[in-house]
Amino acid sequence: MNKKAFIFDLDGVIVDTAKYHYLAWKNLAISLGFDFTEEQNEQLKGVSRVKSLEILLKIGNVKLDNDKKNSLLQEKNKEYLEYVNRMDSDEILPGVLNVLDFLDDNNIKYALGSASKNAPLILEKVGLLNRFYALVDGNDVSNAKPDPEVFLIGAKKLNVSPENCIVVEDAIAGVQAANAAKMLSIGIGDATVLFEAKFVFNDMTEISSDF
Repeated sequence: MNKKAFIFDLDGVIVDTAKYHYLAWKNLAISLGFDFTEEQNEQLKGVSRVKSLEILLKIGNVKLDNDKKNSLLQEKNKEYLEYVNRMDSDEILPGVLNVLDFLDDNNIKYALGSASKNAPLILEKVGLLNRFYALVDGNDVSNAKPDPEVFLIGAKKLNVSPENCIVVEDAIAGVQAANAAKMLSIGIGDATVLFEAKFVFNDMTEISSDF
C-alpha cells in the first residue's frame, strides 16, 4: 500500500488567526481614514501580506510610496504578533485534536503547509509544534497559493508522493493549490465557496474516523 499523508493549512483549519489579521488590517484602515468590513476581508484570505496591503489600499482608494507601504506592513505585523503572543491551546479549532490523535494512532504522517511566516510561533503558542512531522511556512516558499509549491515541498518533506497526499484547507486558493499538486483536497467551511474541493466539511468535527 502506498503510504498516505496529510498536509494541513493553519489559518481557519488548525486555529482561527484570521480574526487577528482582520483586526490588525481594520485598525490600519482606520488609521488611513477609511473603514474595512469583514466582507471586504474575504478578499485577503490566503493572500500574501504585500498583496493584502495592495487590496486594502485599493479599497480605501489610498496611494502610498513604497517606504510608507513597508512601514505599514511592519506596523500591521507587529500588532498581529501582539495578538498571537497571547494565544494558548484554547484557540485550537473544534475537532482538530481528534483528527490528529487518529492520524497518530494509525501512524499517518502529517505536515503543516501555510503561507504564514509566523506558523511555527503560532503552533508553539497552542502547544502543537512538536506534533507535526514537517513544517512548510512562508519562509520556505516563494510562490503563494494557488501555486502548488507549498504542498509539493510538504510532500517532499514527508517523503510521500503528491498523489498520496491529502490537503485540508479553508481557502479557495489553497484548494486550487492542492488540486494543482494532484493531491486530494478537503475543504473546511462553506461548500459554495470551496466547490472545487473533493470533499467539504463545515468544520473538523464532521470528519469521522470512518471517513
